[in-house]
Amino acid sequence: MSKLPIFSLLLLFLPLLVSAECTCETGGEDRNKSTAFKYKIVAICSILAASAIGVSLPILGRKISALRPENNVFFLIKAFGAGVILATGFVHILSDAFETLTSPCLAENPWSNFPFTGFFAMLSAIATLMVDTFANSYYRRSHFNKARPMDEEMQGEHEGHVHVHTHATHGHAHGSAPGSDEAAPTELVRQRVISQVLELGIVVHSVIIGISVGTSESAKTIKSLVAALTFHQFFEGMGLGGCISQANFKFKAVAIMALFFALTTPTGIAIGIGISKIYDENSPTALIVEGILNAASAGILIYMALVDLLAADFMNPRMQSNLKLQILANISLLLGSGFMSLLAKWT
Repeated sequence: MSKLPIFSLLLLFLPLLVSAECTCETGGEDRNKSTAFKYKIVAICSILAASAIGVSLPILGRKISALRPENNVFFLIKAFGAGVILATGFVHILSDAFETLTSPCLAENPWSNFPFTGFFAMLSAIATLMVDTFANSYYRRSHFNKARPMDEEMQGEHEGHVHVHTHATHGHAHGSAPGSDEAAPTELVRQRVISQVLELGIVVHSVIIGISVGTSESAKTIKSLVAALTFHQFFEGMGLGGCISQANFKFKAVAIMALFFALTTPTGIAIGIGISKIYDENSPTALIVEGILNAASAGILIYMALVDLLAADFMNPRMQSNLKLQILANISLLLGSGFMSLLAKWT
């Protein structure tokens, strides 16, 4: 019977013990600023190199015949990249947003009384759908409006000019049926919208990661993150690079997009280093901003991975008619999502 009062006391003080663990203090970490700064410089260099290599590989792969978009191998590369992006959204960013927006450092009302993380992710996915559809319809209308006057003008010109026009059209359509030359620009516009919206979602997340690393003063924490974030950015770059390569941008646009992605996390780290003296990662304002941006970024990446990347490719007639390609693409998808999910253990 003497055990009963002890058990009752434990039940009474258990909530107090739990609440005592949920503090907003950042003490107890190894705060060697000089060592931490050295690891931050290493992180900037390694992440910059990994990001640049990862995003460049699919783009440079267009020079290799086996890796061009019209070949089956490219489907496998895109499936792997889509798996990476999907795992980034679900396993990395969304979980971070949940943790941030349910932090004990935030007021219980309203942050603990409503699932804001899922709400902001949903709004972001809907907004991405709207941007996707409106941008595609706008570019499609503008393309057709420009094409009509040109076709009427070409009909009134001499035969030699008509021959040049039809030859150029044949070069784009590769001898396909009439109307396919209209479908090609529409698909190209869709790929460009996908790559730009996808980069937006990735860039937001990458800057937040960089700032988190830059503001940390724990050498042990940064050291453990360097390798994980290097692989993280490499795989993420491969997914983005596959989309950019399909969009057929001009060289200048491709270079800007690739450079922009490669620089975002190192820039975030540099910003974090600069504001580390005044930045409090546990302040309510920082937690709310970071949580909302992470949730929005997760919504963008999850939508893009499922709708614009996986659904479009897995429902493609070429893949639907090729059982071997379907199996390999699914394996590639599982490998990409599996590897990226595994990295969450260290990030």
